[in-house]
Amino acid sequence: MRSGKWDVRISRSRDLALKYPSAAEGLRFYGHIAQFQKSLYDELEIECGKETVARLPGMLRQELDLFILLPRFAAFLSVVEKTGPAPLAQDAASLRASGGARWQQALTDYWQADLQSGAELDATQALLAWAFLQPYAEYLADYTAHAPLHATPAICPLCSSHPVVGALRPEGDGGKRWLICSLCAHEWGYRRLVCPSCGSEDVHKLPVYSAKEIAGVRVEACDICHHYIKTVDMTKDGNAVPVVDEIATIALNLWAEEHGYTKIQTNLLGI
Repeated sequence: MRSGKWDVRISRSRDLALKYPSAAEGLRFYGHIAQFQKSLYDELEIECGKETVARLPGMLRQELDLFILLPRFAAFLSVVEKTGPAPLAQDAASLRASGGARWQQALTDYWQADLQSGAELDATQALLAWAFLQPYAEYLADYTAHAPLHATPAICPLCSSHPVVGALRPEGDGGKRWLICSLCAHEWGYRRLVCPSCGSEDVHKLPVYSAKEIAGVRVEACDICHHYIKTVDMTKDGNAVPVVDEIATIALNLWAEEHGYTKIQTNLLGI
């Protein structure tokens, strides 16, 4: 099974909770969410199989198996009720009490949001749907046969979602930049000196910020569109797990926001 990657994420969240006390509460909550996601991913592999399927680029969101997903949504909401921050826990309890019809609407609305022009979602409801559907999307991505990219898209080539974090992975004498999808966790190569929001290539308008106390993670911003993404440098810390290290380094988000930058895509904690 491929679900061992969640074990790595959960272990990393525990380690970083000790290293970054200011982010400890969020990391512990993420650990609980990741544990549920691992279980759901395991069940999907068992029930849906491990056969690789050919899917057209960007069309992953055309599939949504509510027959499998809906019976598991209440258990997910219970996890959020028990372990999440008070406001989110209350919203999860309210959604759980609302019943299956509303669950179906919430999941469908989020899943199809990028496919329906002008779709507006309740922020908290979207966050809950996202966290629940993420392992389903990742399962679909893991078992998708896709052709090599001949371009560098700013959105995920499988599901058309925005990247949540970047990664520099060792390659040759340096590092190659990758973007990691916020929904299906697919990674794709992206040029280092290009803004993943607006595509600007003006190096004088692409400031980078890092802090000594947060080695290996940095803010990559753009002075044209005023967006930013955090990038985890795996050449400096091979044990890093980008989606987790991104959550742990809240101080970098604060710096970016204080300087007028908006994150391209918030993470599973809404940060």
